[in-house]
Amino acid sequence: QVQLVESGGGLVQAGGSLRLSCAASGRTFSSYAMGWFRQAPGKEREFAAAISRSGGNTYYANSVKGRFTISRDNAKNTVYLQMNSLKPEDTAVYYCAADLRTALLTIRIDARVYDYWGQGTQVTVSS
Repeated sequence: QVQLVESGGGLVQAGGSLRLSCAASGRTFSSYAMGWFRQAPGKEREFAAAISRSGGNTYYANSVKGRFTISRDNAKNTVYLQMNSLKPEDTAVYYCAADLRTALLTIRIDARVYDYWGQGTQVTVSS
C-alpha cells in the first residue's frame, strides 16, 4: 500500500507560480516512479509530468513543457511540481500518482497504469 497526500494548491493570478508537493508513505519511495496528472471541469484527466524512480528521467506534456518542473527528494519521500508562468487553462485539480511496476529509468504517461493516487489539490489561475 502507498498513501499519497498532495498540498500546495491555491488561487494565483496568470503569470504566477505555485509549487505542489506530494508526500508518500507506505513503501520505499525510491522503488516507484511518480506522475502528476490534472483534471479540469468537464474534461478527462490528463498527464502533466512524470519522473523515474531515481529522478534521472523526466517527461512533460507539451502543454506544460518549459513552464513546469517535476522533481523528487527520495530522502523526504516527496515529489514536487514547480509550476511557473501559469495560465488560466492550467486551472484543474492536480493529482499525484505512483507507478509501482517500472524499471529504474522508465516513465509511463498512461494514467491507467498508475497504482495509487492522491486525493488531489485544486489549482485555480485567474486571468
